[in-house]
Amino acid sequence: MIDLHTHTTASDGRLSPSQLVARAASAGVTVLAVTDHDTVAACGAVADACAKARITFVPGIEITAVLMGDDIHMLGYFFDPQSPALATFLESQRRRRIDRVREMVDRLARFDIHLDVEAILRPGLEDATKSVGRPWIARALIAGGHVATMDEAFDRWLARDRPAFVPRAAAVPAEVIARIHDAGGIASIAHPGLLGHDEWIPGFAGAGLDAIEAHHSRHDAETTSHYRLMAERMQLAISGGSDFHGDDSHGPANPGAVTLPRADFDRLARGTGLAMNRRRDPSPS
Repeated sequence: MIDLHTHTTASDGRLSPSQLVARAASAGVTVLAVTDHDTVAACGAVADACAKARITFVPGIEITAVLMGDDIHMLGYFFDPQSPALATFLESQRRRRIDRVREMVDRLARFDIHLDVEAILRPGLEDATKSVGRPWIARALIAGGHVATMDEAFDRWLARDRPAFVPRAAAVPAEVIARIHDAGGIASIAHPGLLGHDEWIPGFAGAGLDAIEAHHSRHDAETTSHYRLMAERMQLAISGGSDFHGDDSHGPANPGAVTLPRADFDRLARGTGLAMNRRRDPSPS
C-alpha cells in the first residue's frame, strides 16, 4: 500500500508526524510521503517514525502556485529537504500565507464575525516552519459557533467568490517546478481533476513537469483512467495518494485509502536518477 499524499500539523493536517505514521502503519501502508503545504517541517520526524515502523519514507511537499487566479498544487518528491534555496523560497511562501490569513480575518470582521487572528496564527508565528492556511480560519469559525462544519465555513465565507475570500499571492507553476528540480526532486501536478484545466498541463510539461497525480481520493475511476492516459500520451510518470488530513470533513478517514500501484511508484522512483543529477549540477540542461 503506497500513499504519496498526506498532511500533518505542520500545515493543515490534524495529526502530528508520529500520529500520522502510527495511523498509516495500522492501515497497512508500506510506502509513505508527507506532503505538507509549503513546508518540509515534518519530514524529519516522519522519516524517523517510518524507520521505526518499517515503512519506506519518501520526502514530499505540496507547493501552491497561482496561474490566472487559480491555485495550482504541485507535489514534489525525492528532493533534498535541507536544500537552502528551497528553504528560502518556502519561507517567502509561508509569509504570504500569514498575510492572507490576516486579510481574510479582517474581511470577516466587516460582517461582525470577530476572530482572534493572533490566536489563529500563533502556531505559525511561534514556529515559522509551520504553514498556515484557510483551514485554520475555518476551525476558528467552528469554535466560535459561527458555522457548524468545515464545509460550511468554506461554502459561506472562505471559498472563492465568498465574502472573506482573498486571492492568493504565490509563484507561477514554472517557478515551483524549477524550485523542486533545483532541490533534486521531481514534480507532479496534484489532483488535476479538481483543477479543471487540462489544457494547462502540456505547458507544465514543457516547463519540466515529471508526473500527474492520477490516483486521488476525489478522482473517480473514470477520472483516474483519464489522467493515466494523459500521462501515458505525454510520457509523464504517475503519482497518487489519499490526501489524508486526519479531519473528517477533509479527505478520507485513513492514509492508504487511495494507493499508488507499485509499478507506477517504481517508475516515479526511477526519476530520482535524474533528480540526483540535478542535485549535483543544478544548472539548466
